[in-house]
Amino acid sequence: MSTVRSYLENIFTKYLTLPKFYFTDIIEIILISILFYYIFLWFRKSRAWALLKGISFLVIIMVVAALLNLSTIVWLINKTLSAGIIALVIIFQPELRRALEELGKKNVIFKVLRFSGNNDEEQLDDHSIEEITRATLEMAKAKTGALMVIEREHDLQQFIETGIRVDARISSQLLINIFEKNTPLHDGAVMIVGNRIIAATCYLPLSDSISLSKDLGTRHRAGLGISEVTDGIVIIVSEETGSISVAREGKLIRYADAAILKSELQKAQVIEEEKKTRKFWKGRDRVEEGTGKSEKDTDK
Repeated sequence: MSTVRSYLENIFTKYLTLPKFYFTDIIEIILISILFYYIFLWFRKSRAWALLKGISFLVIIMVVAALLNLSTIVWLINKTLSAGIIALVIIFQPELRRALEELGKKNVIFKVLRFSGNNDEEQLDDHSIEEITRATLEMAKAKTGALMVIEREHDLQQFIETGIRVDARISSQLLINIFEKNTPLHDGAVMIVGNRIIAATCYLPLSDSISLSKDLGTRHRAGLGISEVTDGIVIIVSEETGSISVAREGKLIRYADAAILKSELQKAQVIEEEKKTRKFWKGRDRVEEGTGKSEKDTDK
């Protein structure tokens, strides 16, 4: 009996006792958690997310090959593993460069510590969808060429930087005026983030797809190209025919009407749980503030 008791005591002291815990350990855990959270968030908003999923698939193959003792695959992995770090740096070079640039900006700390913001500008609302649809139909009717990119989860900052800053509330009149022929801003793409037109005359990557019809020009190829590297929704109006096309996830929907256009734009209205929570608390603050004002008015 004493042997069993001593054995249980050894297990308890060896595996179940907590290590010494200091206040600095708590600080380290919090800082590392915040760091990993924002690294993960950065991956989700960049092209690196798709690359990371591909690398994860290769890692799973490596583990399965090792468990099943697939000698040839294991040998190939061992030979190429040494060059893996260099390959990752080359693959993620644009994303790493942009991350370091962001880190060097003065307002990076405020971005990290900012837990609330103007939620009205983050989410594409119904009014903005109506304005974009109205502008698109008017430009199609007048055969005015147009190219608009609506941001979803992937960050479009690297493409926004190639254009001219506008930063204005979405309106059909402004969009029509931007794409009017022989105006300074009509050439290139308009970038839309939330409920604002952020930039115009932006340069986009051209698609290399060989399945794209030969009667489509550079505007359609650029719209399809940006949809291949980001999850943004792209609206294209043909200058020759006035037809409307929508590009999303590397696919081109041609001859879209108002119903299809609105349906595609509504897919940009993905509200995350965090945004819902922040909007809820923001609404409560406004109600309490309004209640406070009414009480003051009553006292007077």
